Amino acid sequence: MCGISGLIHFDGAPVSPVTLQKMTDAIAHRGPDGEGHWIEGNIGLGHRRLAIIDLSPGGHQPMISSDHRYVLSYNGEIYNFRELRTELEAEGYWFRSKTDSEVVLHALAHWGTGALLKFNGMFALALWDRKEQSLLLARDRYGIKPLYYAQQGSTFAFGSEQKAITAQPSFARKLNKPALLEYFTFQNIFTDQTLLAGVHLLSAGHYATISMERPEIRTHCYWDYRFREPDHPGSKQEYLEELDRLFHQAVNRQLVGDVELGAYLSGGMDSGSITALAAQQFPYLKSFTCGFDLSSASGIELAFDERIKAEAMSARFKTEHYEMILKAGDMERCLPKLAWHLEEPRVGQSYPNYYAAQLASKFVKVVLSGSGGDELFGGYPWRYYRAANSQNFEHYIDQYYLYWQRMVNNSQLKQIFSPVWGEVEHVWTRDIFRDVFDTHDNELDRPEDYINHSLYFEAKTFLHGLFVVEDKLSMAHSLENRVPFMDNDLVNFAMQCPVNLKLNNLAEVLKINENEIGSKQDKYFQKTNDGKQILREMMQRHIPSDITQAAKQGFSSPDASWFKGESIEFVKHTLLNANARIYEVLDRKTVTLLIEQHLSGKQNRRLLIWSLLNCEEFMKQHL
Repeated sequence: MCGISGLIHFDGAPVSPVTLQKMTDAIAHRGPDGEGHWIEGNIGLGHRRLAIIDLSPGGHQPMISSDHRYVLSYNGEIYNFRELRTELEAEGYWFRSKTDSEVVLHALAHWGTGALLKFNGMFALALWDRKEQSLLLARDRYGIKPLYYAQQGSTFAFGSEQKAITAQPSFARKLNKPALLEYFTFQNIFTDQTLLAGVHLLSAGHYATISMERPEIRTHCYWDYRFREPDHPGSKQEYLEELDRLFHQAVNRQLVGDVELGAYLSGGMDSGSITALAAQQFPYLKSFTCGFDLSSASGIELAFDERIKAEAMSARFKTEHYEMILKAGDMERCLPKLAWHLEEPRVGQSYPNYYAAQLASKFVKVVLSGSGGDELFGGYPWRYYRAANSQNFEHYIDQYYLYWQRMVNNSQLKQIFSPVWGEVEHVWTRDIFRDVFDTHDNELDRPEDYINHSLYFEAKTFLHGLFVVEDKLSMAHSLENRVPFMDNDLVNFAMQCPVNLKLNNLAEVLKINENEIGSKQDKYFQKTNDGKQILREMMQRHIPSDITQAAKQGFSSPDASWFKGESIEFVKHTLLNANARIYEVLDRKTVTLLIEQHLSGKQNRRLLIWSLLNCEEFMKQHL
């Protein structure tokens, strides 16, 4: 796990070693174990190393192929690198190290971009072809590792984080207002845009090429999700046995490494099952939990602390367990550092992830996470059911689009952006939402097809946003975060697993008349243990049934209470003061009214307040 960066001057100007050094220095936290630079005239590649596999100097990057044609700067872990190495050795390649980096280098040299489909893991990479004078950028199937790029004038730059790009003295930092509108619609960014104008995030499952002959970036999709009903489904028992086999295989694959490894352990079944299997291989595995001080919480927030369940599972699996309790002031304390590392806000309250990574990093260099289980196996049924009764694709888009306006509706959004509306009115967020399915098969014949569409959408957007957040906040602490659920074989299984093995109540929901959805359907929205049925049944073999049958619960803090309680003065000081920078683009009167609705207890605006706090800090630090 590492950080990469690089730049090309298409006007032929030589790359400055000082500039390249600044780019790698900006992401030094991603790789404290070493750094490397390679410059040849107007092209330069940089690298920061976090040594996980083969800690020797043999893993130094940028890495040059034995024929001196290719230069690689790579970030990630390829869990099937040993199998690929055996294939390449049979083709006549020889290896100087035991790293997966050298396997990646030879694989790209031998198979070209076809190698990307052979990689089972997470990665972001840059490969310079000295013969063709061309650059290849690529990102893993699921977008676990980020890769940014920008072209200003005659300079093209890229990096694992935006900070590597903006470290160039000549880079002009400007707010991307259309992307900000997109963010305040979905609390996420679905396109390849970022909040910095001109900086793009290479899409998951894509590679990009640029060359001295054609100095414009061209992107290509090499893989995409495809959730669909199988033509000839097997029996439930067959699915259970195959899921158990693939889950064991996925966890075992991701235990590879030459450093100590641990696991996040919440009170949920995804992290619990991963920990259970990992603990079989590593006695006294280290496990980590973050809980919350709920002394001022109310309502549903009283269930947010899962420490008791986590401690019970730790005792069962005999892990060496560590936990941390977060209080209201912890959010205020970490916000400047969090915003610097996160670079731009995405998908909800993320500061608990920052502290969880900080805790784990004190003891291990690699940690296993349960991310992906919900999105692959239907962990959010109350979302999918809202669109299960759709009449056609456009009707589906209308229903699901309205649900995913997570903070405010369109009319309020127009009021919020009224100071700059002329600059963003061309942005149709419904079209952005619809474009997520641009290359997808949109022939929908049955309710299961709409459910699979929702799974596709959330894997492409919500899960991707989670991965970006988890990468930034784990690497902030020089910690590698691994996600066993995103093993290629397990993902392929999940995409072809029948919907009726994932959801219990679809048939009942379909009986509800459309006019009754507001009343009757709500009872199914509240049954949050409805999803992931086959996963729950399989995991009963590894963890207690009271865990596998528990209601779905996210890793969330009681901010609704804190924002109008212990943190109220912080919210007022940050967002209601005369010098707040967000009002350079947002309407002060409208925003103040929405904030006051939360502070007075009239309406829960916790997501909006969190987003405003993050955007304010973003503007202070990154513009």
